[in-house]
Amino acid sequence: MKGDRVEIVIDAGGSPRTYEISATRAGRRVEIATRRGLVEVSEVTRGGTPVRTARFMSSRVLALVEHPADERQERADDA
Repeated sequence: MKGDRVEIVIDAGGSPRTYEISATRAGRRVEIATRRGLVEVSEVTRGGTPVRTARFMSSRVLALVEHPADERQERADDA
């Protein structure tokens, strides 16, 4: 859903770095997959086609925070 976002905090060798992936258009969503030592965060379309993908080594991920879109805000934008 537009407005969904995921914040990823990575250990970058002394100082943490923060990355953010968000659903930028209506109908897109953010999906998270963990496999083979990697964390993959993707913005995908309704049909499941990835638009943007970020991959991180799971041993370096300090935090993964999902921020769902506010449904009330979405309804107000549609009206």
